[in-house]
Parts: sequence; C-alpha cells; structure tokens
Amino acid sequence: MNYSAVKYCDIANGIGVRTVLFVSGCRNHCKGCFQPETWAFSYGEPFTKEVEDALIASLQPDYIRGITLLGGDPFEPENQAALLPFVRRVRAQCPGKDIWAYTGYLLDQDLVAGGRRYTEDTEEFLSYLDVLVDGPYIEDMHSVALKFKGSGNQRVIDLKQYRDYGVIADLFDERQKEE
Repeated sequence: MNYSAVKYCDIANGIGVRTVLFVSGCRNHCKGCFQPETWAFSYGEPFTKEVEDALIASLQPDYIRGITLLGGDPFEPENQAALLPFVRRVRAQCPGKDIWAYTGYLLDQDLVAGGRRYTEDTEEFLSYLDVLVDGPYIEDMHSVALKFKGSGNQRVIDLKQYRDYGVIADLFDERQKEE
C-alpha cells in the first residue's frame, strides 16, 4: 500500500488533536473530490514499518486524541489488508487513543458480508475502529457547516453502538437533535 500524506496535530478530521494518514487508492472517484491524486494506488510513498513507527510515536503525547485513516479510501480491499496489522498495533501500543476512518462506501451495504468491499479482513478491521465516516462525497450536498464530513449524505457512525445494538446513528446529524 502507498500513502499520500501524514498530518500531525490535525483538528479537521475527527474530534481532538489527531494524527491523520491519507492512504492512496480509491475506486469511487467522487465528483469534486478534494484529493483526486489519491485515486491512484501507486500515488505517494510506500507504507513501511518506518512510517508505522513514526505514526505510533506521534500518538504518544497525552494531547493527541487518536488517529484518522482516510485517503484515497482505507476500505479498498488492498488497503484493508495493509492497514489491518497497523490498526492492531495501534490498539496494542496506544491504549486510550481512538481510531477514526473515512470511506466512500456504506457500512450497512458495502462493508457487510456480500457487500462490494467486504473482504476476509473487513470485520476485524472495523472491530478496531471507534468512528466510521461513510458514504460517497456528493458535491451537490457539500456544506462547510457539517461536522467531520464533506456532504450531507455522509454519516459519522459510532461503531461501538453499531456493534452492540446494530444501530447506525450519525453522531452529528442535526435532524436527529431536532426530534
């Protein structure tokens, strides 16, 4: 797997101060994507043990809340296989840090058994994540007022709640707060 960038001390891609890994490779090709260069799986640099070590080290300070995986798309099958050992390592070596991921695929359609991005790694990969922002970016639904997502169709999902109760609830859906 390749990655396109790492951002340290990011506050735009999840709650709190975070380390952010942008992976390469995406088949969604959303219109208006802010990083179309990351669609190519060959873009960027190889995701090596040295890169992993630097990411783990960046998570050590108390003020870092966690790590966010985006791209590209972490849920392309090739990326799931490469990221699974890394998220296992984050869980083992960085207790108390949360893990967010962004995907253009839908949790309840594409990432379930029989779904178009479900692989032998998907369930375990999801088990290590705390929050999943899912759904393709839709340019006509873009709003800068949305929290941690680019378009109104996307969902910021608490995966513990999903695992425990089978409920998909958007943590920042303003419509839910009005009801």
